[in-house]
Amino acid sequence: MSDAPSIPRARILLTHPRVARETWYGERALAALREVGEVTLNPHERVMTVSELIEAAADCPIIVADRETPGEVELFQGLPRLVAYVRGQVDIRSVDVAAASRAGILVTRASRGFMAAVAEWIIGAMIAAARHTCTYVDAYRRGEEEAGPIVGGELRGATIGVIGFGAIAEHLCAIAQAFGMQVLVSDPYRSAPAPYEGVDMPTLMARADFVVPLAVATEETENLIDESAFAAMKPNAWLINASRGNLIDEAALERALDARQIAGAALDVGRAPDQKPSPHLAARPDVIATPHIAGLTSQALEHQAMETVRQVATILSGDVPEGAVNLEDATRFEAFRRTPRPELLATRRPMNARR
Repeated sequence: MSDAPSIPRARILLTHPRVARETWYGERALAALREVGEVTLNPHERVMTVSELIEAAADCPIIVADRETPGEVELFQGLPRLVAYVRGQVDIRSVDVAAASRAGILVTRASRGFMAAVAEWIIGAMIAAARHTCTYVDAYRRGEEEAGPIVGGELRGATIGVIGFGAIAEHLCAIAQAFGMQVLVSDPYRSAPAPYEGVDMPTLMARADFVVPLAVATEETENLIDESAFAAMKPNAWLINASRGNLIDEAALERALDARQIAGAALDVGRAPDQKPSPHLAARPDVIATPHIAGLTSQALEHQAMETVRQVATILSGDVPEGAVNLEDATRFEAFRRTPRPELLATRRPMNARR
C-alpha cells in the first residue's frame, strides 16, 4: 500500500433537491460528476435558502444549480471562494449575472438539448386540440359518452404560424411540413427559409389555425400576444405556448377565451412558479395545460445534465467551457486558471473510461 498522501479533489455543490436530482439530473450524470470532483448534495427535500447555500458551498469552487435555485446577489457576495456557477438549463433569467460578474464569478448555461422534446409536445398539443382528445378522455374516464360526436380536424392542410425562428422552431416546422401543414414564420431578425412562408405578425395571426410563439423572452417580447393579437386570430384558432409565459398577456387571453374569440389554448408554461401555467387558466375546459413538462424526456434531461459535467470538467482543467456567458468579467475564474491545482491529477481519467 502506498504511503503517498491523498490528493484533495475539488468540491462541487449540486443544489438539486432529491426528487429533482433523481428526475432532472439522474444517476448517470451524478456518477460522472463524482468522477471529476467531490460532490456535496442538497440534504433537503426542497430548494435551499441562500444562507443554506452559502454554508454548503463555503469551500466549493463550483456550484451546479437546478432551475429553481436562483443565483442571487447575496449568494455571490457570500461565497468568496466560488469560481463558477454552472446552470443546467438554457434559461438563466433567475441568475443575477451582473452580480456574479461584479464578484468575478463565471456563469455558464446549458445548450439546447430539448428541441425534439418541445417540438413533439407542440405537435401532440395540436393533435389533442384538433381532435378534442382531452374532452373525450375526461368524459370516458368518468364512464360517460358524449351525446353526439364532436367532429375534429386534421393537421394536414391546416396552417401553423410560428413566431420566432430559432432551434425549436426549425425542428417544429420540419415536422409540421411532414404532416402536410402550411407553415408560416414571423421573425423580424431572421428570414424563413423555403419552403416556409415568411410573413409579418399581423398576417400570421390572421391566417394561422395554430399560433405558436417561440420567440426569446425579453423586454421586447413581454406580452407579445396581447389584446390586439387575439382579436386578429380566427375564432377556430388555438394558441399553443411551450416557450415562455412572459410572451402571453394572460388577462387578454382570458378575455379572448371568455368571448370565444379563439377556440382554446394549449399551455405548458405560464406565470405561475417555476414558469408553470397559471392555475386559473389551467382549470378551464377550453385550455389544455401541462406543468412545464414539454422538455421532460430522458434524452433531453440527460443532455443538459451531462453538459454540466462537461462544463465542470472543463473548468477544473483550466479551460473555458462552452456556455460561458460572462467570461470577460470572470476574474476569479481567470485567477483559478493560472493557479496550479494538484487535485486535478485525480480527475484526468476520461469520463467514459471504465473503472
